[in-house]
Amino acid sequence: MSDVTAADLVRAARQEISPAPPPNRFLDLLEAGRVPRERLTALAGEQYRIVASDRRSFAMLASRFPEPPAGPVFLMLAGGEGEALRLLADFADALGWGEKELRGHRPHPLAQTYPAYLAWSALNGTRSGVGLAMLVNFGEWGGYCARAAEALRARYELTEEAVAFFRYFAELPPGFAEQATEMIAAGLAAGDDPEESLHAARMMHAYELAFWAALAEGLD
Repeated sequence: MSDVTAADLVRAARQEISPAPPPNRFLDLLEAGRVPRERLTALAGEQYRIVASDRRSFAMLASRFPEPPAGPVFLMLAGGEGEALRLLADFADALGWGEKELRGHRPHPLAQTYPAYLAWSALNGTRSGVGLAMLVNFGEWGGYCARAAEALRARYELTEEAVAFFRYFAELPPGFAEQATEMIAAGLAAGDDPEESLHAARMMHAYELAFWAALAEGLD
């Protein structure tokens, strides 16, 4: 992929990775009201670990790539994870869980591959690779969160306050797509390998799917 532009890379990643939403068994069951309440608390516990880890990862990326556009974008994302933790507490509270229970949850290994890869990327990844992976994945993650919010309201009668965590992630941060594309372009201009960046997006996509598959494990 010589002389590839950021727009080319984003287009290639979207065509390959997310041309259509893949099956998501956990959300299918959630929409049918067939996910038991204890699995909902597991969702809260897994996200508690993920969001806290991602906040540190984005802060690390901001320190590695402090110049615009990367630095401000990563700082914005780190701040967003802090807000997400606050909203997640409301979801957990609606399920009867507090800080003690969230901290005490023992995560499923495969549900934590996504934050583990982001943490690895914070130390070893490139600007264009992380930017592309985030840009492509955020849209898919947002769609899943929108489905979760609606299902939790309709099938489990949770309040809007309780599902605000999922509403929060259902939309991309304002201007993120443009900023991420600029970040990808800056990385490519600095010598980032476009094939490596595309592979990072593939990896992030696979780990996103692994998260939902882990939540669905053992459910009928």
